[in-house]
Amino acid sequence: MRSDLKVSRPLLEDLSLFCVVVRKQSFAATALELGVSNALVSKRIAILEKTLQVRLLHRTTRKVALTDHGSVVHQWAQRILEDVDQLEDAISDKGSSPRGLLRLCTSSGFGRNRVSPAMSALAREYPELEIQLELLDRPVDLIAEGFHLDIRVGQVHESHLIACRIAENARILCASSAYLERNGTPQKLGDLLQHECIVIRERDQDFGRWKLSGPQGPEAVRVSGALSTNNGELVHQWAIDGHGIILRSIWDVGPSLADGRLIRVLPEYSQEADVWAIYPTRLGMTANVRVCVQFLERWLANYSVPTSL
Repeated sequence: MRSDLKVSRPLLEDLSLFCVVVRKQSFAATALELGVSNALVSKRIAILEKTLQVRLLHRTTRKVALTDHGSVVHQWAQRILEDVDQLEDAISDKGSSPRGLLRLCTSSGFGRNRVSPAMSALAREYPELEIQLELLDRPVDLIAEGFHLDIRVGQVHESHLIACRIAENARILCASSAYLERNGTPQKLGDLLQHECIVIRERDQDFGRWKLSGPQGPEAVRVSGALSTNNGELVHQWAIDGHGIILRSIWDVGPSLADGRLIRVLPEYSQEADVWAIYPTRLGMTANVRVCVQFLERWLANYSVPTSL
């Protein structure tokens, strides 16, 4: 590029702020998250639009939405900011502590019981990390929503993301003794059609359709019942209360099986539910992601429940 050619370029800080606006879909929510005024957010977005000479956002009274140009700029902004993160990581001292923002998500029950305590310990070990953990019982678009890491129980389908298995796990069928005394114990998978099954909307499987591995290989069965939810902790408690059969992670129901509050049903059947750390390809070598994944792998190894229950 000619040295005498003056080109106006967007500031990295403005690109970063723009990405937060896209994620929050609101100037007010962005200002609240960043601890600045609404006026500053509006001013910096206006400067970015003027610099790029395009309109980036459609503004309404309730939220903002990307224009076609804004969508292109958003994709490039994410790539640029990720490259800068990797640059800083590459030139920093390899022995230095991770620092800065780490945004990760996971499901609510697993997050409260396993990931949250791990993040508490991680924060003590690396005090310069700014950890933001969100508990979401729905599919997550890591890139569009600005997450660095998704800790997921179950299958991974996105080929454009990196998935690293950090713990083995399985889902099993179980119910309370009171329910089984009233309704009988299923002897084969098809018997579940005549039973009350408490269904949960998991991120990785069809609602009301349980896919399991058994003596004859993979099988699937449609199930239904009077109760359903998107929260695993509720499902667990409803099963203890005698409302039906559940398909839950061994990590969730292990203590209830051990103390007799739940009984395993059709023990020859199970569903793979390994724990995966999932992140965008371009973030795979950043120190924050790497340290968090390695820490979680060690943490979960210490707290895992044997799959022989």
